[in-house]
This record gives sequence, structure tokens and C-alpha cells, in this order.
Amino acid sequence: MPGLVRGVARTAAVVGTATAVSGRVSRRQQGRWAAQGAPPPEPELESPPVQDSGDLYAQLAQLGELKSSGVLSDAEFESEKAKLLRA
Repeated sequence: MPGLVRGVARTAAVVGTATAVSGRVSRRQQGRWAAQGAPPPEPELESPPVQDSGDLYAQLAQLGELKSSGVLSDAEFESEKAKLLRA
């Protein structure tokens, strides 16, 4: 079970870092376009990443095991489950 928690924490750190970098790049580009007086390009619609349903079920099962063993509280379980289902 500690491996799962470590994996979840690592994934959260990677996602947080990617989000921060993406936001910084976006702000820098907006600043450059504003300095040039050019309008920013239209944003592209991104499709959500496709997740293997087997992997999703395995992750949900692992979360259930963590909850039943007392590692995760009900609130933590619901929060992590919602994150998995949104991804």
C-alpha cells in the first residue's frame, strides 16, 4: 500500500509541475503578443487524455483497498476517486 500512496503523490507532483509550467509558458506568450500588438491566436480545443479502462478500474480498486484498510479517510477517498474519474 505505501507504494500506491507514493505513486499517487508522485503523479500529483508531476501534474502540478506540468500545470505550473504550462501556465508560465502561456503567460509569457500572452506578454509577447501584447508587446507586438498582435492578437493572440484562437485557443485549440484539447481532447481529454484517453485512459485505459482497465487501468482506471485497477486504480479505483486500489483506492478502495486503501480506504478499507484505513489509510484513506472517506473524504480523501472521494476526492481521489473524483480526480480519477475526471481524468
